Amino acid sequence: MVIVFARAPLAGAVKTRLIACLGAERAARLHMQLIDTAVRTARKARCGAVELHATRRHRYFETLNVKLALQQGGDLGERMHHALRGALRRHHTALLIGSDCPALQPDDLRRAARLLRGGVDVVLAPAEDGGYALIGARRIAPGVFAGVRWGSTEVLARTVANLARARLEFRLLRTVWDVDRPEDLERLRSRRFSSAVRRRARR
Repeated sequence: MVIVFARAPLAGAVKTRLIACLGAERAARLHMQLIDTAVRTARKARCGAVELHATRRHRYFETLNVKLALQQGGDLGERMHHALRGALRRHHTALLIGSDCPALQPDDLRRAARLLRGGVDVVLAPAEDGGYALIGARRIAPGVFAGVRWGSTEVLARTVANLARARLEFRLLRTVWDVDRPEDLERLRSRRFSSAVRRRARR
């Protein structure tokens, strides 16, 4: 199965580093477009059921026609562990992706699923900023996310160290880019879903 993690698209609360460039409302619309892209990528991958795990309910989520669950836990690591652990009680493998990485493709998800079926415990798709856009698991442990400073450039490195400490076999996929900083908007301008960015470019 595939879990898409997303924050509720509240103006002023999402894509905060882009608000200076786009404004709060436009940044929230871009966030919605990125969520839609992530859900479509998950469906196209055909790796099983797709669920959206959100920070809170929002009317936008009702338009996506996908099963909705609320994230549970204190920090991001606790929430991801809770989601993966719950999924692995019902499925042999589970993939979890974020909602801000349009570079992630269905083929990336399918490769992760193949590696897990082949016996690898955990698969990660590194992001250019030092984090990761996907984590897939056949087995998971709370310690995998322990001591990680979320949002820092050390997220992937610390997670990998935790995996080694937990003696979980892991593999890395190709490195992808996500949308967090103003310079990332340049990569979005040619993409069909990024209407918020294109409108800004015509001003």
